[in-house]
Amino acid sequence: MKLRTFCGLAALAAGGCAGAAPVPPDTLTDAAIAAYDKADFDKGAMMHHRVQLGVHHGAHVVADHPCSDLCPNYTVRIVHYDLGDGQTCAGVGGAEVQRSVPLGIGVSMEPFCVPKVLADRAQ
Repeated sequence: MKLRTFCGLAALAAGGCAGAAPVPPDTLTDAAIAAYDKADFDKGAMMHHRVQLGVHHGAHVVADHPCSDLCPNYTVRIVHYDLGDGQTCAGVGGAEVQRSVPLGIGVSMEPFCVPKVLADRAQ
């Protein structure tokens, strides 16, 4: 049984850990995440929306679609982990990367924890 937080074996034998929640089963593969990330999308329809994609390595994966200035033309898609309490990027096998996020008339480079399959893709 995978747990989000560590509980010693003695605590498990005694009936579990207070506050520990089971990690949800994976619903996404590396191939599915990569395919979604590469697929075209309707910038107008997706602008400013968050899409829940599923679970990968025990963490929720989402796609955010921020836009600024000349919307919807500058809408981008950022697929990343939405880490829960106690989860870390390294702990779910993710990679910390910088992604361009539209901000005003420019962009801001912001950190995201992404599935490793997306770590080396071009901006």
